[in-house]
Amino acid sequence: MRICFATNNQNKLMEIRHKLEGEAEILSLSDIGHSGELPETHDTLEGNSLEKAMYIYEKYGINCFADDTGLLVEALDGEPGVRSARYAGPACRSGDNIDLLLENLGNNANRKAKFITVITLILDGKLHTFTGEVNGIITKERRGTGGFGYDPVFLPDGWDKTFAELDLKEKNAISHRAIAVQKLVLFLKGQ
Repeated sequence: MRICFATNNQNKLMEIRHKLEGEAEILSLSDIGHSGELPETHDTLEGNSLEKAMYIYEKYGINCFADDTGLLVEALDGEPGVRSARYAGPACRSGDNIDLLLENLGNNANRKAKFITVITLILDGKLHTFTGEVNGIITKERRGTGGFGYDPVFLPDGWDKTFAELDLKEKNAISHRAIAVQKLVLFLKGQ
């Protein structure tokens, strides 16, 4: 089975390929001849995930899936949420987003947060949605050099390592994306 993962994020692509190895051939956007950004005009993770998947499916006629992920911090009323990738502005880097998050949280004692990933699969014209969620806290400083995005400041519940301190195998066993992808894998296996 060949399915396009509608993302420009090479880290996400690597994680998904690792998770789906042997189950499906995961094509990148460049593999299907697409370059440039994908539309994300909705104010929900579900809306953006669906929009990106529909865009690729309608333009290229290939089975595909897209995800949208957000970090929701309780003390910040769910920010950065759907704007997680662009929290510090349209041309920001992950480090800028982390700086702003830590600044906005300050010394707030409530550091509860959760990552949510929503995957929309379009398979033979039918829509399927898979969601993964992991709870944790935001650390007061960066820890670790692995992962990407907010991984250096997200400490998942039950662990003493941030996502950036976990190796890929450990992170793929517990992450929000891994949970959503596992649901996708089980669906593709027909379970």
